[in-house]
Amino acid sequence: MSFLQVEGLGKSFGGIHALIDVSFEVKKGELLALIGPNGAGKSTCFNMIYGILAPDQGSVKLDGQELVGMKPRHIWRLGVGRTFQITAVYNSMSVVENVQMALISHHKKTLSPFHRAARLHRDEALRLLELISMADQADRAANILAYGDLKRLELAVALAHKPRLLLMDEPTAGMARVERRALMKLTADIVTERDVCVLFTEHDMDVVFENAHRLLVLNRGELLAEGSVDEVRADARVQEIYLGGGSTFTSGSTSHA
Repeated sequence: MSFLQVEGLGKSFGGIHALIDVSFEVKKGELLALIGPNGAGKSTCFNMIYGILAPDQGSVKLDGQELVGMKPRHIWRLGVGRTFQITAVYNSMSVVENVQMALISHHKKTLSPFHRAARLHRDEALRLLELISMADQADRAANILAYGDLKRLELAVALAHKPRLLLMDEPTAGMARVERRALMKLTADIVTERDVCVLFTEHDMDVVFENAHRLLVLNRGELLAEGSVDEVRADARVQEIYLGGGSTFTSGSTSHA
């Protein structure tokens, strides 16, 4: 059953068409990859789904409810979470405090003064840290974490809001190869365990092929191809345009788009 429905989405900046009549859906419990060269329209698409940009045309529905015209905070309240290419955590707080603050926000609590937050939702925060294998780092300062651990913490913060749909924009950017694969394997496991759906952009084809259930390929704002990993691997248009002519998707190949 489709949970996110995107229909005829379009956006132009001046005379440049950033997205042209793009339609797709994300099903419950699905990990869907949105790939394409730089400038293909991936971030524009994400920003319109999340309400940061208003589309010139088209519809975005979450479980049947229209999102176009809503502000990001309202879309977030409906259960759409997002992670970014640049980590967004509070460096002055500990690992567990970052997750606690997200839980406090989710439960719509207000705090005055801050020290009262020390006990709020700590057990729930620790359970989320266990999920991402960081419970042993709960009381470490976020500003001394390795980059891969920061990205995992950001995922826990996003999960604290109990998203039904998670948008992940280049979630493994800047990570070492082993860390990239581990983070997306963790994400795939969470999709299965929590029945959430994930739409993610990614340049590492190994990560995409190992974890995505389906792929969407954008090129110059248009949806070039859609299908399973095997179907996209075999698509001559994808090989020509996305990989630069004549290349094939093989095990161990990585895109540098």
